[in-house]
Amino acid sequence: MAAALAATLADGGWRAKARPSQLPPDGDWLGWLLLAGRGFGKTFTGAGYIGELVETGAAGRIALVAATAADARDIMVEGQSGLLRMAPPWNRPIYEPSKRRLTWLNGAIATTFSSEEADRLRGPEHDACWADELAAWNDPQGAWDMLQFGLRLGKHPRWVATTTPRPIKLVKDLLARDGRDVVVTRGSTFDNEANLAATFLASVRDRYAGTRLGRQELDAEMLTDVAGALWQLEWLDRDRAAKAPELKRIVVAIDPAVSNHEGSDETGIIVAGITADKHAYVLEDLSGRYAPHEWAAKAIGAYRRHKADRIIAEINNGGAMVEGTIRAVDPLASYKSVHASRGKVVRAEPIAAMYEQRKVHHVGGFATLEDQMCSFTSDFDRGRAGYSPDRVDALVWALTELSGPVHTSSRTELWL
Repeated sequence: MAAALAATLADGGWRAKARPSQLPPDGDWLGWLLLAGRGFGKTFTGAGYIGELVETGAAGRIALVAATAADARDIMVEGQSGLLRMAPPWNRPIYEPSKRRLTWLNGAIATTFSSEEADRLRGPEHDACWADELAAWNDPQGAWDMLQFGLRLGKHPRWVATTTPRPIKLVKDLLARDGRDVVVTRGSTFDNEANLAATFLASVRDRYAGTRLGRQELDAEMLTDVAGALWQLEWLDRDRAAKAPELKRIVVAIDPAVSNHEGSDETGIIVAGITADKHAYVLEDLSGRYAPHEWAAKAIGAYRRHKADRIIAEINNGGAMVEGTIRAVDPLASYKSVHASRGKVVRAEPIAAMYEQRKVHHVGGFATLEDQMCSFTSDFDRGRAGYSPDRVDALVWALTELSGPVHTSSRTELWL
């Protein structure tokens, strides 16, 4: 142990290797937002800072939150710059993957969490946390809220968030707190040239320098809009409502997922209504990753709570199973199946036009839905394989129904 400690002291440790922009800021802050490009050394920074908190005894119960459970394991813990590799030999934690836990010699414990399972953060208490790639989280606002409720141990609990910028509402909100209780550090990929392969640097400079993608992913610019997006956050904020007026019709729209496991799509569940003067109001977003009986119960609960006129469900993937699942919960619910005959963009464009015309209002804020809307581009159907904007799909079905689709008995075909 003495030899290992001596070797660490001779090496200088994390602070000796870090650049000034990778060191925690001075001052009495609550959160440190490190907004930097790919290859800047964000993981190195996060792991080094958490290691220092453990070594100095400043933190003993730590939350490690990543976009997915695999990311928490492969990047934050086992990665090239993760906690295990960054730890000095004399203070290397014991990692128990089955328990999602690292334990240090002084008794400090860090537990890994996935943004896809925000409810796992409901209950555990922490005195520090590291949130990695915050802008890529599955449910950024929901997971962040649960994380903040648990950050209540010790005299001065703190968080550090390391992420490449994307214009999601949560990141914008944190940036707005800069200079109050949040300190923002910005950095570029090229700040870390000494530790990156020359071939990589030459390649990304040649291909991405000056491009929109390069400005975001390399220079870490926060681009406030997404090129080609059908919706703009400015529209949503401009026409947001504190409460809905008297509504003529209310519907609950469902875009069911075909599976329920880590990494599967969400089930979109949106409640919306319309007034006599044809202004639509989005009332609730109940979307999430659910088993069939769970999403059916969520939808029926909303149907009853809002005294809705109808449940609308897309049946492209579920067929008769979708209606059967709904009927199992409430056999008497007014139900209509809808079938998508064209691509998502074609279906979404008329609804986006309603927003642009100031005919749609969100009652309160729906951060995850709105982030998905403002990232949904006109070239979606030509790419983004494996990604499904389930909340947007449900929203489009709800507002299409309210604004007057073509009715054919209990089924709607959307021929656009």
